[in-house]
Amino acid sequence: MQISLILMREIVQLFIILLMGYIIVRAKLLRPEDSRSLSVVMVYLLTPCVIINAFQVEYTPQVMAGLIFSFAISIAAHILFLLLTRLLAGPLHLDVIERTAVIYTNAGILVIPLVNALLGPEYVIYSCAFIVVQQVLIWTHCRSLLCGTRGMEWRKLFLNVNIIAIVAGCALFLLRVPLPALINDTLGTLGDMFGPLGMLLAGMVIADTPLRRLFTTPRNYLPVLLRLLAFPLVTVLLLRAAGAAGWIADGKNILMIVYLACITPACATVTSLAQLYDRNAAYSSALYVLTTLLSIVTMPVMIGVYDALI
Repeated sequence: MQISLILMREIVQLFIILLMGYIIVRAKLLRPEDSRSLSVVMVYLLTPCVIINAFQVEYTPQVMAGLIFSFAISIAAHILFLLLTRLLAGPLHLDVIERTAVIYTNAGILVIPLVNALLGPEYVIYSCAFIVVQQVLIWTHCRSLLCGTRGMEWRKLFLNVNIIAIVAGCALFLLRVPLPALINDTLGTLGDMFGPLGMLLAGMVIADTPLRRLFTTPRNYLPVLLRLLAFPLVTVLLLRAAGAAGWIADGKNILMIVYLACITPACATVTSLAQLYDRNAAYSSALYVLTTLLSIVTMPVMIGVYDALI
């Protein structure tokens, strides 16, 4: 329960920053499209800094085991989401946008700052596992769904700045090469901007969305229910049944990091891809905004369930 309350406090703080982004656009100090410049800063500068800094921890067998464990659980979680979506797509008449919204989460923006606040910077390394698995699937499975073709864009995958940062971070970690203190501290300082800037961007996007229509469209709530409640509940019940927290030392905390990634809102990258491939980006944006707003309530509840069951 204590973790759930701390999480709620952190999410409320991020929501206040989101509100600030909303206000500066509604006050016409900035335009919604101005968020693109901030997006470039976050994607190409802050995210790599956070990832490389996360791997600057002392190499120990326990940390290595935790990293392997987080990768295994992250892969299993994505397989579960893919299977559940496949089973429900027919009966619930889920279209392509709804399927991608319930499978892919906004873990990259939310999980790193939340893990840093809840557990400390030494745990951020484990959140990278989920991000790696999701990046691979976004540029393979998700892209195939949205553009209607099969195949993998290997070039985009391997040249993705997040993947490059993860490879570099892993290499430094495995080779036990510490960065100079000045460089590492600079990366950490830039990384502290990651969560606030992400929510500021979300607020700017929301400012251009007709919120009344967003909340009064009944169909919107089906994928929202699946993304924020149904899939997380199935996940935590399976984790409990498997006794996954007991598989390694400190398993409950590491497992919670992956679970945090599983309960975040719909992925912002999916909206960008939907726009690129002309697949109803407006609906994708609506689901992103709605899940982001409602996650303020659902994420602490889901972590409370996790804390009670695991």
